[in-house]
Amino acid sequence: MAAEELRTVVNRLRRAEGQIAGVIRMIEEGRDCEDVVTQLAAASRALDRAGFAVIATGLQHCLTDPDAAADDGGREEMRARLEKLFLSLA
Repeated sequence: MAAEELRTVVNRLRRAEGQIAGVIRMIEEGRDCEDVVTQLAAASRALDRAGFAVIATGLQHCLTDPDAAADDGGREEMRARLEKLFLSLA
């Protein structure tokens, strides 16, 4: 992955890290269940977006790099791997 793409993913992961730390504090403080779940959902979305960004970058790399999957068998294998990764986040 390119440096700029990595920076974006790392920023998303840091945001999720902060949200998860906040959820832990909320639970330890005995905060309202609805508030905790709302923050958990936000952290989950941040993680999903980071994962999708990684997959999108891999897909873009495969489409633009002629050596990534030179033959049809390689392309099919790569497609299957990317699909599996995508579905792991669904």
